[in-house]
Amino acid sequence: MLRRLYDWVMSLAASRHASLSLFAISFSESSFFPVPPDIMLAPMVLAKPEKAWRYAALCTVASVLGGMLGYGIGFFFHDGAQRLLALLGKPHALADAECWFRHYGSWVIIAKGFTPIPFKLVTITSGLLKFSFPIFVGAATLTRGARFFLVAGVVKKFGPAMLPVIEKRLALFAGIVIALLVIGLVASHFLGGSSGGACVG
Repeated sequence: MLRRLYDWVMSLAASRHASLSLFAISFSESSFFPVPPDIMLAPMVLAKPEKAWRYAALCTVASVLGGMLGYGIGFFFHDGAQRLLALLGKPHALADAECWFRHYGSWVIIAKGFTPIPFKLVTITSGLLKFSFPIFVGAATLTRGARFFLVAGVVKKFGPAMLPVIEKRLALFAGIVIALLVIGLVASHFLGGSSGGACVG
């Protein structure tokens, strides 16, 4: 099923409604759709490199708006959000996210929004935990914009052959950010007497 969705999204990239479809995919991916917009953004930039930044901005705006929907699902529909997380294969996401948000706050949104990890997991759990909405929007805008403009820039300059490389670099960047956060937590524990265990997952 996922493969059929992937092929369908790729076909939209070549349609005359590509921009509208890109907006719709970016919006829905932040709250419930399983296919990331990158796979549509890349061929669109390759076909019309002069519109690379426009497409990246479109992805960013749509993704943040979709993230607000995901936040709202978690905030207003607790039971439904829990069932949705279970359907996405993350039944324990709330407990894991609560630990991460307690220790790292908005850095969780920034780190995970930049990687291939499904952003919907972050948006829904942010709402479930009633995380600060203004900070959520700011962090989501920063991290999603950075990701989409980087992907668009790489495809514009080097072509699609560089996409696997950039995906690895996204994961590496996120790993560095998370490692710095862990170092900061350990330092605060020993220097400031902070309590609490480490997060799992």
